[in-house]
Amino acid sequence: MTVDQYVTQAQDRLLDELFEFLRIPSVSTDPARAADTRRAAEFTAAALERAGLEARIHPTARHPVVTAVGPHVPGAPTVLVYGHYDVQPAEPVDAWSSDPFEPHVVDGTIIARGASDDKGQVYAHIKGVEALMAVDGALPLNVKFVVEGEEEIGSPNLGAFLEAERELLAADVVVISDGAMAAPETPTITYGLKGLTYATLFARGAGRDLHSGAYGGGVPNVLNAIAAMLAGLHDADGRVLVPGFYDDVRDLDEAERAQIAKAPFSEEAFREDAGVSATPGERGYTLLERIWARPTLDVNGLSGGFQGDGSKTVIAAEGMAKLSARLVPDQDPRDIFAKIERHLLEVAPEGIEVALQVEGLGHPAMTPLDSESVRAAGDALRTVWGSEPVFARTGGSIPVVADFQRVLGADPVLIGFGLESDRAHSPNEKFDVLNYLNAVRVSAELLRALARR
Repeated sequence: MTVDQYVTQAQDRLLDELFEFLRIPSVSTDPARAADTRRAAEFTAAALERAGLEARIHPTARHPVVTAVGPHVPGAPTVLVYGHYDVQPAEPVDAWSSDPFEPHVVDGTIIARGASDDKGQVYAHIKGVEALMAVDGALPLNVKFVVEGEEEIGSPNLGAFLEAERELLAADVVVISDGAMAAPETPTITYGLKGLTYATLFARGAGRDLHSGAYGGGVPNVLNAIAAMLAGLHDADGRVLVPGFYDDVRDLDEAERAQIAKAPFSEEAFREDAGVSATPGERGYTLLERIWARPTLDVNGLSGGFQGDGSKTVIAAEGMAKLSARLVPDQDPRDIFAKIERHLLEVAPEGIEVALQVEGLGHPAMTPLDSESVRAAGDALRTVWGSEPVFARTGGSIPVVADFQRVLGADPVLIGFGLESDRAHSPNEKFDVLNYLNAVRVSAELLRALARR
């Protein structure tokens, strides 16, 4: 029996098991879901045990980490598979077409929270081990798993866990599937991830909300100030105006620009999916280059003053804005935070007190395209999909990827099986059945290919 035949024959069971996983509302940011998150960790550990690995659940300050180790294969390389079992909140629930935690299939697509991000993808790797054990009788190399429950809240405890358990998790290659293909039925290897600096801006202009008639024109208006400060973060060409923001950016060379240009990408389809009529950004770069390989700075939230129905004539005492910078090699997230903080303090209007608070930091990551692990991934994708893989970067961030490189000295191999249109973090998240089953096939073939390299 081949891996392909095994997956085909077992597909109903593979779907049923994934559905059981998806029914667990493991929302890591919600304290009320702590027991459910623990239950998802237990489900993950049990699935790894059934696949033939020895699993453990490790407590952390918040949600547990699950590890697993397969039978030792002397002289063979070691592969570590990373994923996460926690999911984003489902709210607004009334925007879903059905219960977000009751998965079902519509036109060949699984609809459920966590279907694509990341339960479907990490579970496919567990089933890939199972398939290879069933077909070959043994694994051709050493296999380990680390599956966390805090990725959706920035992995606050995983870095320390990696440091403490570096011997347990030691590996030559880290395999990660927590992303998307460049296009439907287009096998994709992601070789670059952006880093992240996320901060909250707090501003105050008065001791209390003030009557706009009695005080207007005579006191600082904190909301006007925030608006001006945020509007001044970019110039007319889309360049970030924070001094030093681009100092350490690794420029795109012509070879990589040519590689990005090969990716199947429709700007029209992008606009339609996003529901936008324009695609503004940094002048001098294509839309895909800006998304994948240029740093960005965006306002993610803004609040202050009266926001109820009708009118209330007040000058607000305080306001707040959320800011995120997506970073590229070789930017450092702490350095970028310091530069943004310094800039905002300097441009704050007279009478406005400003403070900036770090909410999340993550380093960008890159994997050499000519590495043996990337070549092995290409072999596995060709075997299953029957076509050449596309090489892509992504605008998204997985902060722990850089930690794997730093702590374990292992380059990551990122193979996404979802689609950018899978509505991760949004209502009606989905994952194609074909992509799930092929992910199981690719996972098994990847272990074979890595063992040959």
